[in-house]
Amino acid sequence: MSEMLHLFVDYVVELVSGLGYIGIFLLMTLESSFVPFPSEVVLIPAGYLSSTGEMNVFLVCLAGIGGSIAGALINYYLSATLGRAFIVRYGKYFLLPEDKFLKLEKLFLTHGAFATFVGRLIFGIRQWISIPAGISKMHLPTFISLTTAGASIWVIILASLGYLFGEGKETGQMAKLVGYWLLAVVVIMFVAYFYWWHPKKAKKHVSATDGLSQNGGTVS
Repeated sequence: MSEMLHLFVDYVVELVSGLGYIGIFLLMTLESSFVPFPSEVVLIPAGYLSSTGEMNVFLVCLAGIGGSIAGALINYYLSATLGRAFIVRYGKYFLLPEDKFLKLEKLFLTHGAFATFVGRLIFGIRQWISIPAGISKMHLPTFISLTTAGASIWVIILASLGYLFGEGKETGQMAKLVGYWLLAVVVIMFVAYFYWWHPKKAKKHVSATDGLSQNGGTVS
C-alpha cells in the first residue's frame, strides 16, 4: 500500500511539473467543484517543486487560489441555474445526497457569510458550500471575497508544507496534523461566533417574530 502511495505521489509530482501552473489551476478547479479529492496531492508536490527551484511558490499559491475560486464559481453558477429541486433530486449522483445537502443548506441559511468562509477550511464541506450560496444567489462579490479568504489559508498552508518538508510520507502526515489543528481553530471560531454574534442575531430575530405575531402577521 505504501509503495502504491509513493508511486502515486511521484506521478502527481511529474504531472504538476509537466503541466506547470496551468495544471495546478485546473486540478484545483476540479478539486473545488464537482470532483472532490484531497488538495494536498496537488499543492504539497507543487510546494516541493518550489523548494527545488522548478517552480515559484508565490505563483503556486496564486494558481491554487485561482483554481479554488474558479471551482467554487462553477458550483455557484450551476446551482443558481439548475435550482434547488435539481440538487435535491440528482445531487446523490455527484456525491451530494439529499440529507447532506439539507444539512449544508441549513448551515448556510443559519450562518450565511460565516459558513461560506469557514466551510472553505473543511474537507468534505469545502467543495459543496458554494451550492447553497448559489441557490440563494448570495451577493457575488461577497461570495468571492469569502471564498478567496478561506481558500487562501488552506492553499498557503499546503504549499508551505511541501516547500519546507518535501513531498514524502512525512509531509502527508504533517498535512493531516495541520488539518486537525485547523479544524480545532474552526471549532474555536464557531464558539466565538456563537458567543459574541449569533445570540444577538437570534435575539433580534425573536423580537421581530414577536412583533409580527402581535400584529397578526406570519413568519415563514
